[in-house]
Amino acid sequence: MLAADDPLPFRPERVLVAGVSGSGKTTLSGRLAEVWQLRHIEIDALFHGPNWTPRPEFLDDVRTFAAEERWVTEWQYTSKGTDEVLPPRAQLAVWLDYPSAIVRSRLIRRTLARGVLRQELWNGNREKGPWNMLRRDPERNILAWQTATLHKWAERFPAIEADFPHLTIVRLRHPRETERWLRRQAGASGVSIAPPKRRSRER
Repeated sequence: MLAADDPLPFRPERVLVAGVSGSGKTTLSGRLAEVWQLRHIEIDALFHGPNWTPRPEFLDDVRTFAAEERWVTEWQYTSKGTDEVLPPRAQLAVWLDYPSAIVRSRLIRRTLARGVLRQELWNGNREKGPWNMLRRDPERNILAWQTATLHKWAERFPAIEADFPHLTIVRLRHPRETERWLRRQAGASGVSIAPPKRRSRER
């Protein structure tokens, strides 16, 4: 497993970004797509149909893009079968393993902003009101979901390394590490990237 300052042995063409909810998987996926000129598939948009109904075509769509040569996506929906499709095809996994205080504050800000602004997310769906943050059911409260899955990736990655030895894994432990690592990849690719948002400077 590589750390932030370790050089990548190759320029990847198929990338997974892992991390707990609120760690910034989608944001980093989009930025990596720019650096390496990959297609970013936001996997939430494939899963959620209208009224938050799971799309029956989800896994078929995942198989379709996974068969392509160049892509980056968030490593999610493992219980829905994506582990059978994505890791065997991916070359690189980037693990955002941030302190719990950082991912919690990020998720609270994101959920409040989406709920108050009624921001449209995928296929006409909008974040439910902030009152959902008071529910105890992880299926209805994203904060409860984050708590329930906080250590998921730390528990899973030893088995992932054993099951997918071809997969290069980079573990990034803080947003500052991620920014430093991303700038190194951009520099190696001759790409200029936008400065980080303020939240990337979190302590």
